[in-house]
Amino acid sequence: MDLMYLLELGINGALSGLMYSLVAMGIVLIYKSSSVPNLAQGALTMIGAYVVLAFANGAGLPMWAAIPLAMLTMMGLGLGIERVALRRLAGRPIVMILMMTLGLDIFLRAVTLVIGGGTARPLDIGIGNDPLFLGPLLLNRAYVVGAVVALGLFAVFVFFFRTRRGVVLRAIADDYMASWSVGISVERGVALSWALSSLVATAAGVLWGSIQGVDQSLSLLLLKGITVAVLGGMDSLGGAVLAGIALGVIEAVAAGILDPLLGGGTRELVVALVLILTIMIRPHGLFGRHDIERL
Repeated sequence: MDLMYLLELGINGALSGLMYSLVAMGIVLIYKSSSVPNLAQGALTMIGAYVVLAFANGAGLPMWAAIPLAMLTMMGLGLGIERVALRRLAGRPIVMILMMTLGLDIFLRAVTLVIGGGTARPLDIGIGNDPLFLGPLLLNRAYVVGAVVALGLFAVFVFFFRTRRGVVLRAIADDYMASWSVGISVERGVALSWALSSLVATAAGVLWGSIQGVDQSLSLLLLKGITVAVLGGMDSLGGAVLAGIALGVIEAVAAGILDPLLGGGTRELVVALVLILTIMIRPHGLFGRHDIERL
């Protein structure tokens, strides 16, 4: 097989992997701040794209105004989810909170299906369809923009977790009871993490929606996001970025080689295998913190 073709697959795969890391960042933000695995991140990604469409097509706003307004709206939704659905579960067994986020995912997908229907809708955010040329290599323009956005948000959140508020969120994740005992408002901290996660979900929804259209399939990005988050480490933002790149490269190269032989479906198979093998071999991920509890 042509080496340049493999290189092109790998670079585009790395760029798409950085877009997967946007979904994973939302998962990591909540886990890093509250130790809650969020299974509703895929639905939030889909909802974010629908909200942008509502502002752009429904209200007639230009895209440069619709996207920031959608982000603010989604941050409000994240705050509302924490206040209405999750706050009363603080201190309860983690499996109850996990099931609540799964229920939220099902509920949000059902709501959008009832309101928006199942037809995919185009989302034009001004990214051209023409490829970018890197010498003889062709790069997907949308992937390049998405990768830049992902790296920019990663830098912002790395800085945020070094601020006083970010340290407070990390303390909440370590121990709810200890945080309460020293006067930290655990509820506000968890609410902030959901608001930030919803903001990231909107960015991911807009970028992926511009590529594949806005419909229920956007919620399936949860599988890619969960795989990247688990591979990189559920509490590591840097791990999410590096794992996203790795998964994107493996997925793209495997699909480029095996799809012509097997007839397709290789991408989903690779993602599932990476997730299963990571949990079996290194359950805390490549860069996650390995906590050992002694009884």
